[in-house]
Amino acid sequence: MPDKSSCKGNWIESLPLTLATLGAAGRMPKAPGTWGSLVAAIIAPFLFLPLPIWGRIVVLLLLFPLGSWCAGLAEKSLCCKDPSCVVVDELWGQWITLLPLAASDTLWIIPAFVFFRLFDITKPWPVRASEHWLPGGWGIMIDDGLAGLYAMMALLLCRALF
Repeated sequence: MPDKSSCKGNWIESLPLTLATLGAAGRMPKAPGTWGSLVAAIIAPFLFLPLPIWGRIVVLLLLFPLGSWCAGLAEKSLCCKDPSCVVVDELWGQWITLLPLAASDTLWIIPAFVFFRLFDITKPWPVRASEHWLPGGWGIMIDDGLAGLYAMMALLLCRALF
């Protein structure tokens, strides 16, 4: 029977990787980034959108360093630069896209998801270049933040037109 203290240590050591991959979302065999964004979109009405705008901003400001730290540890643990299983950056970018929505705007989550995936996959300037602005997990996170800003602007334009 394993020693309980060693099990605790393993759990604590694996927590950053679990957060970086959003559990099973980043471990899906195909399109882990899309799965990560989908998880972010599904949980947003329960964990993100009910917060007041200042609360959402605080969450995003805290999520950036936490996600960067977890993503950086995952890079080291997996011996791979920007591993595809790391999807905490998709959570951050998707929630940036959703920032201006009200809790009752749940139908707008669908176009927000589509816009974020579009900008995250195509990586228009300066999204792709931003991956190299910061080292390690910081670089993993920053491009999704910029893709989220592009997607938020597209979402706001779409809402203004319709």
